[in-house]
Amino acid sequence: MATDGAGRVPDTAAPKKNLLTFDTEEDVAVALAKYTAELSEKFAAERGAFTVVLSGGTLIETLRKLAEPPYLGTVDWSKWHVFLVDERVVRKDHVDSNYKLAVDGLLSKVPIPTGQVYAINDALSAEGAAADYETVLKQLVKNGVLAMSTATGFPRFDLMLLGMGPDGHIASLFPGHPLLNENQKWVTHIMDSPKPPPQRITFTFPVIKSSAYVAMVVTGPGEAGTVKKALSSEKTFPLLPVEMAILQDGEFTWFTDKAAVSML
Repeated sequence: MATDGAGRVPDTAAPKKNLLTFDTEEDVAVALAKYTAELSEKFAAERGAFTVVLSGGTLIETLRKLAEPPYLGTVDWSKWHVFLVDERVVRKDHVDSNYKLAVDGLLSKVPIPTGQVYAINDALSAEGAAADYETVLKQLVKNGVLAMSTATGFPRFDLMLLGMGPDGHIASLFPGHPLLNENQKWVTHIMDSPKPPPQRITFTFPVIKSSAYVAMVVTGPGEAGTVKKALSSEKTFPLLPVEMAILQDGEFTWFTDKAAVSML
């Protein structure tokens, strides 16, 4: 079953959005690993690199199958370049760090070269860390590792693996927050996150919308109401951040279990 998720956008302009629903979270994990491995092979062959963006939360646990056979031995991990869609401004070894979550849950279990996992500089302020991360991205564009979108002029990541909160936030882009309107920066900072800790850095909407592929991974009943709103053909305003993530020239796929879509 598929939905364009675009509300009032005419059919001729509707972005490609797919909804995949599986019986259990385990089934989602199996399918997500296969999907990611296939895109890894595609982009490694086409570009010689695979740029992957991770969110925090339960997503990392749902990626666990990538660290198991067959993918542990068949994926060309040397081509992976891994980024965080948002990060809490804390030390990298802090319990709140998305980097620590990703390393402990996945990255320490697969042979990605250490220099190809891009953490924030945790010695800087939130504003400084955001500017530094954007500088890193711009250098990777110059080096040919990170593609640019000809449609938007923003970086085009090969795959973003994202989750969302019960309030419909993605990355650290929260409902009603002024950062939803940021359209110049690639990476910005937030000092007043409604979800602790308050200081974070985050990719902006233009970067998320420029992705080649986005997997939105939602399991369990906790976000069922938000999934219902996001996938409803009857749009109500204001839109949630997850509803605003309409790709300019890419493919957006929801990976859900039955519990997550129980209100559809």
